[in-house]
Formats: sequence, structure tokens, C-alpha cells
Amino acid sequence: MTNRRGRPSTRVIVSPSERATLDQWVRRRSTAQGLALRARIVLACTSGRPDVEIARELHVHRLTVGEWRRRFQRARLDGLLDEPRPGAPRRITDRMVETVITETLEATPRDATHWSTRSMAKVSGMSQSAVARIWKAFALQPHRVETFKLSKDPLFIDKVRDIVGLYLAPPDHALVLCVDEKSQIQALDRSAPVLPLRPGQAERRTHDYVRHGTTTLFAALDVKTGTVIGECHGRHRAREFRRFLDTIDVAVPPALDVHLILDNYATHKTAAIRRWLAKRPRYHVHFTPTSASWLNLVERWFVELTDKQIRRGVHRSTRELVHAIQRYLAITNETPRPFVWHKTADEILASVARFCQRTSNSGH
Repeated sequence: MTNRRGRPSTRVIVSPSERATLDQWVRRRSTAQGLALRARIVLACTSGRPDVEIARELHVHRLTVGEWRRRFQRARLDGLLDEPRPGAPRRITDRMVETVITETLEATPRDATHWSTRSMAKVSGMSQSAVARIWKAFALQPHRVETFKLSKDPLFIDKVRDIVGLYLAPPDHALVLCVDEKSQIQALDRSAPVLPLRPGQAERRTHDYVRHGTTTLFAALDVKTGTVIGECHGRHRAREFRRFLDTIDVAVPPALDVHLILDNYATHKTAAIRRWLAKRPRYHVHFTPTSASWLNLVERWFVELTDKQIRRGVHRSTRELVHAIQRYLAITNETPRPFVWHKTADEILASVARFCQRTSNSGH
């Protein structure tokens, strides 16, 4: 009994460049599975074997092998690519899209300060989902607004270069500490018990709360190691700040110089603080520019403290709040992780210059 191997097929001839492209489509992980299969079929057809045998080897139907063999012979590599699929004709023209974008960027609705998908759909005559798709494609979010503040410090450039220089190239035999206070941290309790998280149900709490006092956290972030020296006080006057400086002085080895990065808060510049610093020549103070607290890395640590402990915390007294902050300080210092500063002073100043140029040309 003879073994039927199928009707002999014409051998597919490929050029060296075509074979290289087919091999690349087969090996590359990002290639679509359909295109990779078609490339395997064509490469198998170069051996001259029958379609039935190739189909059995690649686990496809023999008609599939014949189809892609013919497509390749007719249109070469382009024949293996997906053809445009039939569908309903496009109803939203480029002109309509341009109109929506122009209205979004250059106008406002009569009854509001910003557009919504509904108001834009009403003006443009499109559906709300069509407007949403256009906004998403062009990364437009009229419902969002961000704030900014430019520093007017006449020594802005010098101070940026000074502080960023400490971050990127700290001096030898010295410690760089970012120091600031987080004032008026409220001990808040809810007026009813918090309902815990359950499957299919988020944690729930009452919108109203009960105040149980406030505390102020003084913190000093070691730029190199990420450890934090911190203590809480009931107020944030110069005398409390001087006590915190005493705490820093005890914690830092006496052989090291100390570079303190501070903002321009009044308690940092009182006569008592100046006298304290004058008696300790190993301390060097670097003030951030006005309205530029983002230069002080301890502010980034305050963000984590707020997100992880304060914002959703329930504290029935300031003592509980202080204990929670102290516990978070201890956990942070068990496995400290420094914040790595990447941008140079030149990059920051160039970015500020570009932003100033945009705001100057905004027409407002």
C-alpha cells in the first residue's frame, strides 16, 4: 500500500535578504504570533515538501499552507502582513478631530471654567465617548489642574548650585543633613469606628472626625545613608529647633563636619540659633531658595510619612500620634534607603528657564 504524501508543490525561492527577514520574524519575541507562523510556513516551503507534510509539522491545515505560499509568491514579504480589515466607513474626520483639539486648548465653555466630555460633545456634535477617545489620544485632561510657584530669590542660581553640589558630590569627612519641621500634625480620631477592608468592599470611615491636638516633627535626613534623626515637640519655635540641634549634635560624631540644608523659616534665623551655630564652627548652613522647598530632600521623606502613617491613621491622642511617628522612624532606620538625586544644577536651571519662557509666552 502506497503512502499518500500529497500533491507535489512548487518549491518557494527566497532571496538572501528575504530569508534574513523571515528568520528575524521567527526569532524575535515581539513579532505577532500570526506573522511568525506565516514566516515559518514560507521557510518550510523553501524545501519543496508537500503542503500536507508542512501542515502536519506546523500543526495547521494544508489549505493554510497553500494560502500563505500563494500570498508570498504573489506579493513576497508584503503578502504576509495583515491586510486592512473591512468595516464601517470612518465618520469622524481629521477636520473634526482638529476642531475638538483647538476648542479644548484655546476656548472655554460659556458656563464653566473648563471642558467636560459632555459639554464638548454638545458643542462639537460628537458622542461623549468620541470626545473621550480624542482627548486620550492627544493626552488632554481639561478636568485636571496643577499648581506651580517660581522662586523670586535673587540668589536662586547660586543656592541651587550650592545645594545640588552637596547632593551630587558631598564633601569628605562631613555629613550632609536635610533638616526641616513638619508642623501642625493633627491627631485625628473618627466619630465612629472604622469598618475594615473586606472582599469586594473598601475600608470605610466617617467623613467627620475629632481633633485631639497637634504635634510638630523635627527631622534631619542623612543624604548619604537615608537614616533620619527625628523628635516631636508640642510647638515649633526657635527654642524647640535649638533643642533639636542639640539632638543632632549628640548623634553626629564630633570628628565630622555637618552641612545643614534648611529653608528660610524664621525660627532658623533667630539670634539664638545664630549664636548656637557660631559656637560650633563645624556646622555649615545652606539655605534653600525662597519658594523652593523641593530642593530639600527631607520633604520627600515627609511625603512617605504622610502617605504611610498620618493620612489614614486614627489617633485618639497626641501621645498615640507621637508613638506612631516614632515607630515609623525606627522602622525607617532599620533598613534606610537614601533618596538619590539625579539632576545636575545646569539641568534644573535649564528646565526652569524653559518653564519661564513658556509662561511668559502664554498670553496671560
